[in-house]
Amino acid sequence: MDKRTFLKSVFLGAAGVFASGFTTKLKAARKKKKWNGEFLLPELPYAYDALEPYIDARTMELHYSKHHAAYTEKLNAAVKEAGLTGKTALELLAEVSKYPLAIRNNGGGYLNHKLFWKMLAPATGKQPSKELLDALNKHFGSLDAFKEKFNTAAKTVFGSGWAWLVADGDILKITATPNQDSPVMDLVAEKGFPLLCIDIWEHAYYLKYQNRRAEYIDAYWNVVNWDFVSQRYVSNKTQKTT
Repeated sequence: MDKRTFLKSVFLGAAGVFASGFTTKLKAARKKKKWNGEFLLPELPYAYDALEPYIDARTMELHYSKHHAAYTEKLNAAVKEAGLTGKTALELLAEVSKYPLAIRNNGGGYLNHKLFWKMLAPATGKQPSKELLDALNKHFGSLDAFKEKFNTAAKTVFGSGWAWLVADGDILKITATPNQDSPVMDLVAEKGFPLLCIDIWEHAYYLKYQNRRAEYIDAYWNVVNWDFVSQRYVSNKTQKTT
């Protein structure tokens, strides 16, 4: 076999492999089942002990496998009872004032935690992207000033709830919600696209920090997933301009 024939055979072979792989993926995509409307507990993106020493493994295990799992189970039951199967969590919460309280409480608990896990990551010392940092500087003066204002919002939540950084158009705002309410709900005073949040329910910190909520909030900054938060900022900004 001469060189020209050899190269031709290699090229055709590679093309055949590519075509075969593409066909397989296409068939798999066609066979993919349509979502049946059941909400599933999302996979935790790290081990229970990955956020130590800032958030302990036992707290993470109970928070995820008991509390978040319970919200997921009860949301499915509430949605089925209300005849709302097929709506996404975001669709439900966007008009939650129309629905039973069980959907507000459990839908919020389900989606808030789903976001919260992604907004955390093992400590790496990373900081916000330049684009997000510029926005934080613009709206709050500096990253430290933003953290101070966010901490104040979290520390002053009465009882259980959440503190949030949200985008409202081009404006960044800090807000707080009671219980499992969320800025995506139609009935909250301050609405927006969630960029960052912290869970202030006692089950999020009590095993390690007891009544020292402020200490938990300060520790939280060590495990913020700034890559994810920065991606959400860019994603929301892109959606607003396209």
